[in-house]
Amino acid sequence: MTFEIWSFEIVSNFGFCDSNFNVLIMPISTKKGDKGFTGLLGGRRVPKYHLRPETYGTLDELNSFLGMARAISEDGKVRKILFHIQNHLFIIGSELALSGRDRDLLKGEIAQKEVDWLGRLSADFEALLKPEPGFIISGETQISSILDVARAVTRRAERLVAKMKTKKMLRNLKILEYLNRLSDVLYLLARYEEKKIHVKPKHPSYQPFF
Repeated sequence: MTFEIWSFEIVSNFGFCDSNFNVLIMPISTKKGDKGFTGLLGGRRVPKYHLRPETYGTLDELNSFLGMARAISEDGKVRKILFHIQNHLFIIGSELALSGRDRDLLKGEIAQKEVDWLGRLSADFEALLKPEPGFIISGETQISSILDVARAVTRRAERLVAKMKTKKMLRNLKILEYLNRLSDVLYLLARYEEKKIHVKPKHPSYQPFF
């Protein structure tokens, strides 16, 4: 997803609006990115491999995997949780795409309450599942495998956000906390989906065999 600039402001849901914040209908293809540059929220144009688009692009990848998981899961509670997380990722993506200091361009920001929500989910599922310590080998079910992929992408996004923090490009440190909590929640959701159908996760033996 690129943030292409015409004569409009970009809003935090990755869409476009005029100066009165009326949403405008824009074509999917603008050809503005044909030269390998993309527009950030605020108007600055950068190479597509710049750390900002690399980071919010990773969030877009994560959001897509969560959408796949939500489409496959037959558990209403899991689907609802994933939908809320997907909305949060759009908020985070907008924050990371903001190149200037005009935070009025954002419709929302991730705050402590979202971090705490993930913390409560993690505590609740951990109490329910009582997961065994140690790493697991993913692949027991389709839905748990997708959630494990999403967890791995979350960790990659977290590493990129940590790099932004080091480079003083991150203004909202709650984003880093949120992503750290999120990987735990996705791990637990994967194990929850397995436990519902009485599938026990496998652990690596660390022994080579042929």
